[in-house]
Amino acid sequence: MAVREALLASLIPGPGYGFQLHGALAVRTGGRRQVNVGQSYATLERAAKAKLIESAGATDDGLPLHRLTAVGRAAAGAWLGGEDAPGADPWDETVDRVLIAASLPGIDASSIVEAEAQRWRERLAAAELDAGPASGAEPALASLARAADAARARAAVDWLERAASAVASGPSLELVPSAERPRRGRRPSAAARTTDADDQPSAIA
Repeated sequence: MAVREALLASLIPGPGYGFQLHGALAVRTGGRRQVNVGQSYATLERAAKAKLIESAGATDDGLPLHRLTAVGRAAAGAWLGGEDAPGADPWDETVDRVLIAASLPGIDASSIVEAEAQRWRERLAAAELDAGPASGAEPALASLARAADAARARAAVDWLERAASAVASGPSLELVPSAERPRRGRRPSAAARTTDADDQPSAIA
């Protein structure tokens, strides 16, 4: 999963704290993605250094809140709009993008699903053109590999049709932020919350 982009998208509805955003990755993907909490915190630290997120104060019980900057909001929008993260698998990006979009209030998930479906229909058409039997000196394995690409594209289109029906049913897929608090470790002091982003993950709990 594009962890950074998914975290940024989870901040579209408003500010959140680190542990809350970490939990959102699993919940907003229907339990499909389980990311190590340290990876979530490290990703948030890098996003802060890249000026994608900034401080939004703290909760009543002292947990630092984060919000999107203008650059971060643009990055989240680009990802939801179909821009895959570098090196990411297109199928994984599609599934995570659709699930997260469907979970976010105020997002036109139907348009996102249709855009994804169109991209996969185009991939399917291209793959089917290339998926014929091997000929001449072409290895049979190459032809079989292209057939696999066509099969995956066909399955993606089928799944996206199901996703379109689910999204069209209404806002039942939208989620509200969890109120769960970190259960281990101490909450950061005011001094710790203002230290450099290179500090321990507890600084962005």
